[in-house]
Amino acid sequence: MLSEAEMDTGNPRAGEAAALRALSLRPDHPEALARLGRARWMLGRIAEASASLRLACQQQPQHPGFWLWLGHVLEDAHDAEGAAEAYRRSHALMPQEAQIAAHRLNWQRKLCDWEGVDALSRQVRDAVRQQQAMVEPFAFLSEEASAAEQLQCARTRAQAVAASVTPLPAARVRDHGALRVGLMSNGFGAHPTGLLIVALLEALAQQGALSLHLFALNAEDGSPIGQRLRRAAQWHDLSAQSHLTAAQAIRAAGIDVLYDLRGWGGGGRPEILAQRPAPVQVNWLAYPGTSGAPWIDHVLADAFVLPPALEAGFSEQVLRLPRAFQPSDTRRLVGQPPSRAALGLPETGVVFCCFNNSYKLNPRSIDRSLAVLAGVPGSVLWLLSGPGQADARLRRHAVAKGIAEDRLVFIDKQPHAHYLALYRHADLFLDTSPYNAHTTASDALWAGCPVLSCPGETYASRVAGSLNHHLGLDALNLPDDAAFVASAIALASQPHALAELRERLARARQDASLFDMVGFADDFARATAEMARQRGWAGA
Repeated sequence: MLSEAEMDTGNPRAGEAAALRALSLRPDHPEALARLGRARWMLGRIAEASASLRLACQQQPQHPGFWLWLGHVLEDAHDAEGAAEAYRRSHALMPQEAQIAAHRLNWQRKLCDWEGVDALSRQVRDAVRQQQAMVEPFAFLSEEASAAEQLQCARTRAQAVAASVTPLPAARVRDHGALRVGLMSNGFGAHPTGLLIVALLEALAQQGALSLHLFALNAEDGSPIGQRLRRAAQWHDLSAQSHLTAAQAIRAAGIDVLYDLRGWGGGGRPEILAQRPAPVQVNWLAYPGTSGAPWIDHVLADAFVLPPALEAGFSEQVLRLPRAFQPSDTRRLVGQPPSRAALGLPETGVVFCCFNNSYKLNPRSIDRSLAVLAGVPGSVLWLLSGPGQADARLRRHAVAKGIAEDRLVFIDKQPHAHYLALYRHADLFLDTSPYNAHTTASDALWAGCPVLSCPGETYASRVAGSLNHHLGLDALNLPDDAAFVASAIALASQPHALAELRERLARARQDASLFDMVGFADDFARATAEMARQRGWAGA
């Protein structure tokens, strides 16, 4: 019990020590083995964690919690099919438990294993609406849920976090002087978050109006992006600190406005923000939805991705930028890729692509892409390879829909520069619903590949549409799946129309506001100042 309590405070080393003490008193005790596995998982010692949890499951195979934790560990061990089986066994032991169903559902989506997912989704959505389960909000974004359901999901999760911490004494924004702005994330390096914000931070640093601080939940990775980030802002390493120590470090830095760049995404530390280390706290960028959290004051968005009609689904005060909410690295270089043949692509024919993660490739999104292939002879769909047997499942699904399996071409994850170059071979990006391409859409557009999207009624379903809108390419935002399929087929069947579209995109990349990071820095500084003024800041 002490081991679990230590881990709940964000101190896995103390949790490990308590579990080892328990095992010295009673060797092979399954509860102690399970806690030891959880502690070592939190410490990143995945092989040891897996061994402890497997032994706990052997000792007590009817314990659903042990199988659940083993699933978490096997995810990080890159044993995709093993993780799915662990979640399945956990859910089989407690089929009425929607929280476990949600883990099983999320991992089946990652594996493109759609057997029974509709029933699992109904169970999870019903439990969320009835406030009967605490479901991870990030995974819930992949369901066909409303903004109101997403808010309920986030609120339930936030309530559990709030109950686990004690807030620090209240802090105030400084009366005057340069604002101290913090950004907290586990993505400050070669990560989508780092790639999105680095050029903006460099522009802000050159502007000099804000004192910038990065509170890193990840250890330094030594990447070029990480080095640029460290040059642009003061770095604070929170990766090995408890929730309380991390919150105290932010407070000690005198931060006025703290941006949460992770939210409910994987690797976030909401327990830190729940302690209110800064007087103004903002949800922005990485988590495309509401925090549902009383410790988050504002959400920074734009009028397309979060129109007034969606505000009721947000717990935060909405503050909109005049441009797209998403910055990007304007120093990205798009090199020359290997030949089509070397990449497994046919020498001729239209190449549709979708390099979104596999959990976004639900039956709706895949079926409309397969309908496009059916309407464009000789075309292929280029996809990012998924975990486990995901690729094989997608090929089998294509065959069942009458599409030859070799018309789906897969590629492994690439270093970012190599990945960007791939877009030179791609004619049109086919987006997913209800969870859009986000950083991936920005990459495609920067590399000159148009993105066809179908904006929905949630933030996560409108991000690619926002990027198109702010490029002046609203014709790429389609109202429904039928129009999406028809538009893709029409563009692919008219080479001159596709070439003209790519020329328009190239001009927009130079002229539109989307990739203007100097202008973005001005807007960001004004938005930050507005939030501080609401709390009594009089100016620099």
